[in-house]
Amino acid sequence: MDKTKLQTMEHIDNVRTKLSIIIKELIERQNKHDQSKLNTPEVEIFHEYTPRLKNLTYNSEEYKQCLENMNVAIKHHYENNRHHPEHFSNGIQGMNLVDLIEMFCDWVSATERHDNGDIYKSININKERFNYSDDLVSIFKNTVELLDSKK
Repeated sequence: MDKTKLQTMEHIDNVRTKLSIIIKELIERQNKHDQSKLNTPEVEIFHEYTPRLKNLTYNSEEYKQCLENMNVAIKHHYENNRHHPEHFSNGIQGMNLVDLIEMFCDWVSATERHDNGDIYKSININKERFNYSDDLVSIFKNTVELLDSKK
């Protein structure tokens, strides 16, 4: 076998190994996503407020007030779930790619719970809220299209 082919095969194997690490982490996140919501102090507060949030427009004043009323649960949730920018002192800049993937999937699913949910609006609102780039906006929107194409 020539040297170039061997190097190429080593590269392929190396990429596969790294993808396996990411896949394993995503599976762990899939299995553990939002488990803290099933325990005190989150479970009681989310039980009371989740039905109210369903009828509110994301980021509206009513929505923000509802979140303020849920402060104890939300603070606990952010502290225990790294797929939220609020988990990090430097916000989204502290996240890794796996955190972003879980966060994005969470956002898409959250918009589906709201009567007037719109992931494209949420992406734009969160761009200002979390100070991320136009490049990341494009990546998120492209990923929405990927999800929609797989339905």
